[in-house]
Amino acid sequence: MDVSGKTKIIGIFGSPIEHTLSPAMHNSAFAAMGLDMCYIPFRVHPEDLPDAVKAVRGLNLTGVNVTVPHKENVIPLLDEIDSEASFIGAVNTVVNSDRKLKGYNTDGRGFMNSLSEAGISVEGKDVLVIGTGGASRAISYYLTEQASRLLLYDIDRPKAEKLTADLQNIRTNVTLLEKIDAIGSPHIVINATPLGLKPEDPLPFDPAHISSGMVLCDLVYKKTRLLKEAESKGAKTIDGSGMLLWQGVLAFELWTGEKPPVDIMRQALLSRIRQ
Repeated sequence: MDVSGKTKIIGIFGSPIEHTLSPAMHNSAFAAMGLDMCYIPFRVHPEDLPDAVKAVRGLNLTGVNVTVPHKENVIPLLDEIDSEASFIGAVNTVVNSDRKLKGYNTDGRGFMNSLSEAGISVEGKDVLVIGTGGASRAISYYLTEQASRLLLYDIDRPKAEKLTADLQNIRTNVTLLEKIDAIGSPHIVINATPLGLKPEDPLPFDPAHISSGMVLCDLVYKKTRLLKEAESKGAKTIDGSGMLLWQGVLAFELWTGEKPPVDIMRQALLSRIRQ
């Protein structure tokens, strides 16, 4: 990559950040399209986030992605956020336009695109989302539009109650489960917790509830133990790599105003995941 004084810089703020796959995905797209742009990861500790956001203006970065643990805390540091990100309460993409920073959330649309690409329809289905953090808020915002019922569960009861109440303000098909063992037989189950990142992590729920007719989704972008259990029972599975890809595609469009080469981004992403 030939970096010059004309090169536009895009970054990603997170902590930790060493594991990020986004640079490979975006830089491959920039190269394929001949764009003089470069995507760089920045490890930003929570206490340094205000200074890092100021640096987006000061260094004239084109924009940044925002990942754990900053998606919610970045909001008051921005000049504007779009309505979707405002409802979700989390931002994963920031665009710098003449030193004005606007926040967006592409996670929810990215997830729905990944389902569609996998041939999975939510229309008229009962959907269970386990975990009610930022990612869950993003996908639930869209799931309620199509699902017959949206069931939510989290061991963090106050957080779960807050998301349930927020969704019930715009939809009537949202239910908060008291216990994870009361999940019944939803058509689609989505693990939106970090459980699965490590091989020794416990499962988010008892696999005895899994049936061959279910669809199991995990937002972790690898084949987790939960997905392996589901496959062994004949259920259809989808990992988080598709969501990661499509949220990146949407962020790319916000920064550049152009459609990226999705297949090239996918190839770069999957290549890194397999390493």
